[in-house]
Amino acid sequence: MQNTHQPDLRSRHLRITEPSPWVRRFAPLIPPGDENGGINGDDKRGAVLDLAAGGGRHGRYLLGLGFSVVLVDRDIAPLADLAGEPRAEIIEADLETGTSVFAPGGPLAGRTFAGIVVVNYLHRPLVEEIVAALAPGGVLIYETFASGNELFQRPRNPDHLLRCGELLDLLGGRLQIVAYEHGLDETAEIPGVKQRICAVNDLDASDRDDGEPGPHPVAPD
Repeated sequence: MQNTHQPDLRSRHLRITEPSPWVRRFAPLIPPGDENGGINGDDKRGAVLDLAAGGGRHGRYLLGLGFSVVLVDRDIAPLADLAGEPRAEIIEADLETGTSVFAPGGPLAGRTFAGIVVVNYLHRPLVEEIVAALAPGGVLIYETFASGNELFQRPRNPDHLLRCGELLDLLGGRLQIVAYEHGLDETAEIPGVKQRICAVNDLDASDRDDGEPGPHPVAPD
């Protein structure tokens, strides 16, 4: 969910229940986990992380696709109905203060994920750790507000807006970029300027003579 100092945005986001079209489009690229779903079994690599999950619209969608999902947010009250779901792990954590959730002793320390989904949330210190938590072959689906949004509505603070090409700069050379967008989306659940990326952690996996990773299918939007 959007940063803690944007309560109006959080309220709006909690009213949205349908998953982002960007997540729906690229979720099929996330590889399946082990037979235990990657949470209750010894192998945790098969789980998908829904970071800053809010009301859990993306985690719920991924559960519906058969994935096991780790949902992390500072306020887990909107996720209470998932407490009995065996393929859902709910973690209450403030992502912006105190020890990082990925740091030693944190709830995600040492864990890697087949997929990581981040929507309408930006805390730049976490980006490096998000990339590091992506398992080999894992898929990162990231979408949030970007520069230019200040002309329309909140968030307007540049600390909460991705700079033009910022996700490309952060992920290029580290993950295979499958798709990228930056522009005004007036049809989005919260209209504004959005930056979106889908990237796969497979630059080191190649059977080609030139060392290039194999392509992934790009479904129509």
